[in-house]
Amino acid sequence: MARYQVILAYDGADFKGFQRQAKGRISRTVQGEIEAALRRIGWRGAAILSAGRTDTGVHASGQVVAFDLDWKHGPQDLLAALNANLPGDIAAREVCPAREDFHPRFEALARRYRYRVFCSPLRDPLRERYAWRVWRPADLGQLQQAAKLLPGSHDFGAFGSPPGGRGGTVRHVYHAEWAAKTDDQENEYLIFEIVGNAFLYRMARRLVSLQIQIGQGELEIEELARCLESGEKKLVRTLAPPNGLSLVEVIYQDSAGNMAAD
Repeated sequence: MARYQVILAYDGADFKGFQRQAKGRISRTVQGEIEAALRRIGWRGAAILSAGRTDTGVHASGQVVAFDLDWKHGPQDLLAALNANLPGDIAAREVCPAREDFHPRFEALARRYRYRVFCSPLRDPLRERYAWRVWRPADLGQLQQAAKLLPGSHDFGAFGSPPGGRGGTVRHVYHAEWAAKTDDQENEYLIFEIVGNAFLYRMARRLVSLQIQIGQGELEIEELARCLESGEKKLVRTLAPPNGLSLVEVIYQDSAGNMAAD
């Protein structure tokens, strides 16, 4: 029996979030599909471990899970076996052996999220599966100025609640920025990237929503500063939709003791 660490990608559009639902509920979840695939290759565990629980409709390209498995072949064979049994909207990207006590959530030093926005007066169903369409246009310069307020330790209680409703609301943001990017089809996007030690429930989506309002001229940057200073619980009511958000990276300590992407 050995513990394995797996990096996953999934399209969250058709899932009721990552976490398996309580008994008696039949909602489709990422965890449920992974565990079903593992059982087909001989896994007998009760539950996999994960780095975090993405919400309904949120995507991932760098989710990390771990599980114990009696596997007689190499990691590449396990990768192939997993992908042969997973549905088309989930893929294992990498498999490697882990310490027997490795926990992807408790050992994570930081997580990186990315949110995609595009500005258009017309609906675009294909793009909107993975990005938030807004109109009026949002000014990139204003968005970039707003993002500069986020790095550091702040009470983000205005933007979310702790998991399970217990614990504090202070979080440390290492990096936050907006950038304009164009994809292979020459579609333009505004991309928000944020790296933090941990995130409150729906914190990233509320941060995006308020910053877009600033970029559209509906709010002043001072409103963001006020929210960060107040710590007032769930002060920000508007919520960017889940389809634009992806968990792209979970960061752990490397062998030299430094933060390193998994």
